[in-house]
Amino acid sequence: MTVWGLTALLSSYQQAFDEGAGAAFEALDTLRAVLALPALPRRIECFDISTLQGRDTVASMVVAVEGRMKKAEYRKFRVRDVTLDDFGAMREVVGRRYRKVMEQGGPFPDLIIIDGGKGQLGAAYEALREIGLDRLMAVGLAKQEELLFTREREAGIALPHDTPALQLLQRIRDEAHRFAITFHRQSRTRRDLRSA
Repeated sequence: MTVWGLTALLSSYQQAFDEGAGAAFEALDTLRAVLALPALPRRIECFDISTLQGRDTVASMVVAVEGRMKKAEYRKFRVRDVTLDDFGAMREVVGRRYRKVMEQGGPFPDLIIIDGGKGQLGAAYEALREIGLDRLMAVGLAKQEELLFTREREAGIALPHDTPALQLLQRIRDEAHRFAITFHRQSRTRRDLRSA
């Protein structure tokens, strides 16, 4: 490759990086405004529960910093209490996560996304309240309507479907869902191999 070709290639990479960073900043700034956050939500953590007819319930947590996924910081959880429904599982997992964050002294998220609606969000806030962290901002993102739920508003917030803010939330939520489903399948496979 010639020097000109290499320069053009590096220039196109830089342009794509700058555009991605600009879109991420726009998305984070929109979320800050819509959710009345004191600062940009630079660190976002998202939770999803995966279960099959109430069996082998697991959860995932994924992390995005500055709009970019940080796979090294993803976490998997086995729900310990097998009698719990989706809400109870969310309460258990959120409580476990943030107790550990408190013990370690951080990092604390600027925004928590809960895959689900008002019920799942309420369960997450119960866990946060139990450990004294209910000042953290959490929102529920319901799949069907793609509405954002907060504890302050009765009705969901509808962001336009073509906005970078909603697209960022969907990307993070979908990654949490993918990670939870993958972990759930691995757990089932291991269980089936042991029982065979």
